[in-house]
Amino acid sequence: MRALRVHSYGEPGDALVLDTDVQVPEPGPGQLRVRVAAAALGLPDVLLCRGTYQFRPEPPFSPGMEAAGVVTAAGDAGSAHLLGQRVVGVPVLPDGALGGECIVAIRNAYPIPDIVGDVAAVASHIAGTTAHIALHRRAELQPGETLLVHAGAGGTGSAAIQLGRIAGARVIATAGSAERAAVCRELGAEIAIDTSTEDIVAAVHDATGGRGVDIVFDPVGGDTFHASRRCIASEGRILLIGFAAGDFQTIPATDVLLHNYSVLGVYVGAYAGDDAGREFMLGVHADLMRWIETGDFRPLVSAEITPAEAPAALERLRDRQVVGRVVVCPERPKA
Repeated sequence: MRALRVHSYGEPGDALVLDTDVQVPEPGPGQLRVRVAAAALGLPDVLLCRGTYQFRPEPPFSPGMEAAGVVTAAGDAGSAHLLGQRVVGVPVLPDGALGGECIVAIRNAYPIPDIVGDVAAVASHIAGTTAHIALHRRAELQPGETLLVHAGAGGTGSAAIQLGRIAGARVIATAGSAERAAVCRELGAEIAIDTSTEDIVAAVHDATGGRGVDIVFDPVGGDTFHASRRCIASEGRILLIGFAAGDFQTIPATDVLLHNYSVLGVYVGAYAGDDAGREFMLGVHADLMRWIETGDFRPLVSAEITPAEAPAALERLRDRQVVGRVVVCPERPKA
């Protein structure tokens, strides 16, 4: 099979090689093999290429943390009924989504309804699941509350804007340019703050009459997190989604106490360890698929590309030049 593989660690443009004669992986117990129809790119793929991700597979390996496609083999006889079914999930490294076929643990494989395409399913998987868990499970978002979404034109932020709107929240978003701010408004944000020309704190206070926001969805960290502390309402909740800015901030406990707010971590992997977590995640996935079917949630996909184009796309993602998600497909989409 064909597969993009890392042979030596480095930046994606140097590290990724398109190999044309790679052995098809075999699933072990509790695993499925999936023929990849669509793979969504993300920052973890850049880190995998560099060898700086939390998991460090030995080269050669295929990165790719989100795959959608058809099950072609099962590691257990009891899972044979899944053959031929379309699923989406997080592959097991070293056989990631940027290979022609990948390995996915059965507990991490989620069914794709016939009406939902592979691109929409894979583009919504981690981003939509993260936004859903953050807003509903962790923050317990209520209709009428005000939600501030940072990096609203990104993959996870764009999902949070739409899921916040579905939940009946008033959504304020931030973005790094006027063009990205316009994308946030198109997604449903009532107010979009262009951080290249506007101050976040002043703009939020102006939009809320000085009260602040009830919930902050923050995948950025660094200075953005500290700005959030200055515009959170009493009894508000700040959701820590990630640290795209590269800074692991220190949270001043006295500020949390005196301003009466909560800081909540959001780690999707925490729900994957037992049967109760699996049932919960299946419910989250069912919600996302239903909202895609009804058109309430449209995963923001800025490009569908071939595997050969993936190294350059990952470098654009690294440099924050990507809006929404970029999805790799085995063949270039037809015009």
